[in-house]
Amino acid sequence: MTPMFGQAAWRQRGWLRLDFWSLVMVVAVAMVSFLLIWPILQVLKLGFLDPQTEGFTLANYAKVLTHPYYLNALKNTVIVGLGGMLGASLLGVPLAYCTARYVIKGRSLIATLAVLALVSPPFIGAYSWVVVAGNNGWLTQQMKALGIALPTIYGMHGIILVFSLKFFPFVYLMTESALRNINRSFEEAAANLGCTRWQRFYKVTLPLVFPATSSGAILCFVLSIADFGTPSIIGRDLSTLSTIAYNQYTSEMGGPPTMAVSISMLMIVISMLAVFLQRYVINKRRYAGSMTNLTVPKSLSGNYSVLVHTLCYGVAALATLPILVVIYTSFLQTNGPVFSGGFGLNSYARVIHEVPDVITNTFRFSLLATLLITVMGGLMSYIIVRRETRLSGLLDSVLMVPYVVPGVVMAIGFLLTFNTGVLDLVGTGSIIVLILFIRRLPYGVRATSSVLRQIKPSIEEAAISLGAPPAKAFWKVTVPLMLPGVIAGAMMSFITAINELSSTLLLYTGGTTTMPVKIYSAVLDGEFGIAAALSTILLVSSGVCVYVVMRFSQSKESAFV
Repeated sequence: MTPMFGQAAWRQRGWLRLDFWSLVMVVAVAMVSFLLIWPILQVLKLGFLDPQTEGFTLANYAKVLTHPYYLNALKNTVIVGLGGMLGASLLGVPLAYCTARYVIKGRSLIATLAVLALVSPPFIGAYSWVVVAGNNGWLTQQMKALGIALPTIYGMHGIILVFSLKFFPFVYLMTESALRNINRSFEEAAANLGCTRWQRFYKVTLPLVFPATSSGAILCFVLSIADFGTPSIIGRDLSTLSTIAYNQYTSEMGGPPTMAVSISMLMIVISMLAVFLQRYVINKRRYAGSMTNLTVPKSLSGNYSVLVHTLCYGVAALATLPILVVIYTSFLQTNGPVFSGGFGLNSYARVIHEVPDVITNTFRFSLLATLLITVMGGLMSYIIVRRETRLSGLLDSVLMVPYVVPGVVMAIGFLLTFNTGVLDLVGTGSIIVLILFIRRLPYGVRATSSVLRQIKPSIEEAAISLGAPPAKAFWKVTVPLMLPGVIAGAMMSFITAINELSSTLLLYTGGTTTMPVKIYSAVLDGEFGIAAALSTILLVSSGVCVYVVMRFSQSKESAFV
């Protein structure tokens, strides 16, 4: 009996069971429309609303695009975005080239440190640099004792530094993977034609890896302009669109937050323009290799070996410095908010006695969101990979939206959508679970889809031809084979959920405060001990999840991008 005959026989037993995957498609489309499209449309609609007459107007966008205050914030946003992208590229590309082309001792350690820097929240990096190089930072004090005045960490350059060190692993991991898959015959041919090492890199290697490098760079740009915690902590008087959107929303609580919404839509437009520009450049000039005769890393010796190893470990050390600072600071003795010298567990004791609920809230909300992501991500990845229709392709494209929509925008959309009648979820834990779910759902879908594409459909069709219902064949045959991808996607979703700040900062109440929100408020209040202890708990939790992902993922560290 052929697989198709088995499926045809199954159709005769009843359309209700036959249409299991059609039902999944309906549920998936309804869910994405309800939790993603509708809130964004609410934000878009409110941007064209006159707060006095509630009629249609373009005045809100005209004000954003003409008023010096908003134009300055727009300029700052673009600068920190481009600066973070450029800084990440300057760190990531050389590191990727060195680790891909040369035998680097401890390469796996460098990659692991880069991944740990990637999954840690950006605002923790900002807080760490305040502890190190702030007005009363230990490095600032040490240098002052030597008569050397360090430049302040606050301002534009501080934000760009944090973004560069935080997001460079995107460029590094993507570029390194592309470099390892280049056919070395291209570079050898260029060398035979007399090209120098720099000419070979610029004219041959770089065009081949440009799609991967530019994808990582665009991710850095989008995440930099969307980040709220870093410019809020070390920006001082520097305003960006994300900080203004938050401030405008909190100041417009007496009426429609039209200005906050208009600013938020401008952030989305900038992100989408960056993505479309990158795709246009890639499509205009396509380069491809055969992925055979791959490059073999060369061994190094002498001064060149010392130079390359110093570069690699130097970048990894700078990226890991915020993590080490946070952990070290969490064990310093404190007297209230002040560090009193010596070591102790005062900060952890204060966390347990004063704010234990923020830890339970964080893990409870994140675990519930991860459970939903695991179930729906597995089902949605199946219909995207196996049911190649226009609707499934559209669904796959729509799932890219959470990548480019800032968390502040999604939070405003949720507050506008779920605030009346039976949908009044404002102030509850449910609204936080739902926003974590929809913002992190793409991680689960992408991780599961990558594994599912490696599983032959004939295995599942064989089970159906033997009389198993489609749903049962999926559960008994496909799911066990998908398990590594499911686990990796769940862990990545959980990591990003427990570290979420930008969206939860607008949605939390006293009873639903999470660790990132409490860390942010503690840093602003000068409670560095509590901030360090909670940050360490987050970092340890993220580290455990990183280990699980790298344990179950075939592609190891590249699974994170």
